[in-house]
Amino acid sequence: MKRTAIDLADGRELIYFDERDDAVRDQPDRRDLPPPPPASQLRYDPLTDEWVAVAVHRQTRTFLPPANECPLDPSVGDRLTEIPAPDYDVVVFENRFPSLSGRVAEEPGEITPFTPVRPGVGRCEVVCFTSDHNASFASLPPRRVRTVLDALADRTEALGALPGVEQVFCFENRGVEIGVTLHHPHGQIYAYPFVTPRTRAMLAAARRHAERTGGGNLYADVLAAERATGDRVVAENEHWTAYVPAAARWPFEVHVAPHRVLPDIPALSDSERESFGPLYLDLLRRFDGLFDMPMPYISAWHQAPVRIDRELGYLHLQLFSIRRATDKLKFLAGSESGMGVFINDIAPERAADLLRAA
Repeated sequence: MKRTAIDLADGRELIYFDERDDAVRDQPDRRDLPPPPPASQLRYDPLTDEWVAVAVHRQTRTFLPPANECPLDPSVGDRLTEIPAPDYDVVVFENRFPSLSGRVAEEPGEITPFTPVRPGVGRCEVVCFTSDHNASFASLPPRRVRTVLDALADRTEALGALPGVEQVFCFENRGVEIGVTLHHPHGQIYAYPFVTPRTRAMLAAARRHAERTGGGNLYADVLAAERATGDRVVAENEHWTAYVPAAARWPFEVHVAPHRVLPDIPALSDSERESFGPLYLDLLRRFDGLFDMPMPYISAWHQAPVRIDRELGYLHLQLFSIRRATDKLKFLAGSESGMGVFINDIAPERAADLLRAA
């Protein structure tokens, strides 16, 4: 893989990850762009012990443009996009409308004595999986999946080294039902200045388990139990297992986990990176085959925090969809949104059966 970094017209960084060593990436960004927005504002919620990002500039971000105006396509002729080159394999660049960034204009003032405020320092990046606007991740060849995984490993290391970053989150949103604003196949990476609430809850559970068992890793033990029963295992190979969690929150939810305890994507071996693609592509195609239509989904990499509790983490990918039937979606209504208590309409064992048969 060849890595080439350039600066866009407004100073944001863009990195090409090419599968050919002879790729030349010297095309300049010929657009006239305004400066990037300043960092968002983080407001602390004392009632939940959580931080909320207020990023008002995101109201103006690009929203479902026609295909001939997609900013993630390559630049061709006078049609100038976020990617200056006329073609590419995988590209990562700093989001033009970031929720978090390192561009701090001024320190925010206090709102109340109970609500500390600080700049939304961090970084948000866009990952373009292919130059083909009409493709999907499921249509990529295994070699491209490996390139994407290597790019995510590169960015996880780089972003984790930034001052103040505590957690790196790589994910893909797919489908307007999920809330995507661009149809082009792409993912995102968030570098947070705090450990996220979901990760904190998982680490707390892992810590309690380690104390009870004399050092056992909670996720490793759960994975071993799922592999032993096999009731909810959808697919597996030498290095990975894909299974529906016994307490799945979503109608169709699968965890894809390596068989070794690893903290993050950079820790994956060469053989683990090679074997991930075929299994994951098979899983995505099963999702699309459930209702014979493109499945809306979120694909989320759970990685250990950058600086704390790394021994408690266990790298895994969570793939889930809000579609529960051909004409029905799972909405986060009163119980889920108000109280955080999920109610699943499909038994995890049934979901596993359907995915195995798809």
